[in-house]
Amino acid sequence: MMSSAPGRYGLLCQSISLFLLLSAGFLFAVLPARAATSTAAYLDGLLNDAKRHKLADDRYWHILLHYRPAPQGVKSLIDDPRFFLSPQGARNPQAELEATVRAFFTEPEDPDNPPICRFIARYVWLKEKLQFDESKLPIAACEAFHKTLRIIKPHTASLVFPAAYMNNPASLFGHTLISIETETQSPLLARAVNYSAFTTEKNGLVFALKGLSGFYKGYYSILPYYQKVQEYNDINQRDIWEYRLNFSADEVIRMVMHIWELQNIYSYYYFFDENCSYNILFLLEAGRPSLHLTDQFHGWVIPLDTIKMLEKAGAIAATNYRPSMATRIKHLASLLDPAQQKQAAEMSHGIVSPDAVINSQLSVQKKITMIDLSIEYLQYLYATKKLSRTRYADRFLSLLNARSALHVAVPSLDKPPVSPRPEHGHHAARLGLGGGIKRSAWFQELRFRPAYHALADHDAGFDRGSQIQFFNTALRYYYEHERFELNTLDLIDIMSLSPRDVFFRPFSWKVKTGWRQALLGDGDDHLVYTVNTGGGFASSSKVMGLYYGMVEGDMKLAGAFKKNYALGIGGSAGTKKHFTDWWIMRLEARALYYALGDEHKTYALAMTHNFAINAQKSLSVEISRTKTFGRYETDAVVMMNLYF
Repeated sequence: MMSSAPGRYGLLCQSISLFLLLSAGFLFAVLPARAATSTAAYLDGLLNDAKRHKLADDRYWHILLHYRPAPQGVKSLIDDPRFFLSPQGARNPQAELEATVRAFFTEPEDPDNPPICRFIARYVWLKEKLQFDESKLPIAACEAFHKTLRIIKPHTASLVFPAAYMNNPASLFGHTLISIETETQSPLLARAVNYSAFTTEKNGLVFALKGLSGFYKGYYSILPYYQKVQEYNDINQRDIWEYRLNFSADEVIRMVMHIWELQNIYSYYYFFDENCSYNILFLLEAGRPSLHLTDQFHGWVIPLDTIKMLEKAGAIAATNYRPSMATRIKHLASLLDPAQQKQAAEMSHGIVSPDAVINSQLSVQKKITMIDLSIEYLQYLYATKKLSRTRYADRFLSLLNARSALHVAVPSLDKPPVSPRPEHGHHAARLGLGGGIKRSAWFQELRFRPAYHALADHDAGFDRGSQIQFFNTALRYYYEHERFELNTLDLIDIMSLSPRDVFFRPFSWKVKTGWRQALLGDGDDHLVYTVNTGGGFASSSKVMGLYYGMVEGDMKLAGAFKKNYALGIGGSAGTKKHFTDWWIMRLEARALYYALGDEHKTYALAMTHNFAINAQKSLSVEISRTKTFGRYETDAVVMMNLYF
């Protein structure tokens, strides 16, 4: 009997082992299924809660997805399909929200970049709204994001406005970007958040045409702010205005989270509307959704308008002016006579030794100003790669030694006065109502210009030599003939007058195209399509103001021509003169000889006086005298202009 006990004991152990094995298998099979069922039920509950609270219609969800009203519902302005977790996400907020919530609770394909980390702003907002049970979520450390936060240490933010740069079509209206600043470090050590078109195109006209049609992809980028200051302030000769926002630290972090989501994500860049300034607004709204910035623009977005809108919303806490290197150079030069300016430039070029200034009979202040000017100009030459590093270092050290030798405590005058704040200038759109006379026929005239600035406009806050007008339209009603007439429709009218001096030798240019009434060989006015372009030089003086001369080409197309066209060349000269802060005169003379097509000559003299009533109102008087096809024509008009 005793000998059979071990056999029965072994059989019992085998039975128990088999039972335990089967039980474990059952548990491993059933528990995950029950867990999956539990997670699915939990997800269904979350999605039902989201529908009940209409989160897909919530303004903040639309901000994070960049949704804008469309003919059928809404459409995201983000064109990159990688930004969406649902195939219908670009047009269906509900589908995108459901796909996003499901993705958060699904084991990620890429553990290093799970949806929770990739779309951190969406996650934080949905978690707050739906009260996620984090124990049901996959583990996501988001180390890359938190490392970036530790590096950036976001505390405050500023909207940055580099002023207009006429030699780059993308910057004709200026530019806006955001700087994310820490609590303790210098603003120059902040991070710049920028949106711009990605292109290697160097032809300005090609860039402008493609930019109008959305041929370029635009990307958000994060760069050290000092690099952008060097690019705009030193190389491109652009003054910078910094508008510190009164955002809390939490609002800045929310903005940074949304910036994180947009890394390497593209949307098509459009010159007039979906441009740098408009796309930056989504970031500001992500930080403070109560601003309602993107809702207020329709048709076109100009950087200055975004600043005005933020000021109106009370979001600007302080303003800082950062003059460009060119502005500082011009200011110092204005304190010296022409001979002293030339000598300062020659020191920078290594032609004249600083000792010649030190040993001169000039006052100590004049010597300091000349050497300071030479140092600034030397740095400009190096920044624009017009000077080798070795020569720069040698001359810079020589100038610093000369400057230190002037140890007399005389205050430096190198800080230029603060320019008028650009957002306090006139608004971009202009409406004009007036009347006049042309060849003894009286008329009333209505004008409308959506953007942006004319040479004769009051130029506080604008470059005094810039003219940028799009779709400038003039409609006339002639009493004698009892008819309306389209007098002008300028598609583009751009002029850049950059005065030359000892330090800068820029090229001035213009381009204009559109329709306008013109006197032709039959003695009547006809609507003629014109393309005019020219280039030359400009200068300035206290007596003449800003004066210029250009060589230009002109092409006219109209069925009223015998040969349907006229092609000519010629020249123009003019001046822009400020008599007072509120009175500007512009005078221009042109002579053109059309040798191809309908041969003829045109001579014209035009004068405009503009009297500013306030920043947003002006009265203008325009008189022109033209001789073409051997006939004379005089046109005079008085306009009341309203800027809005």
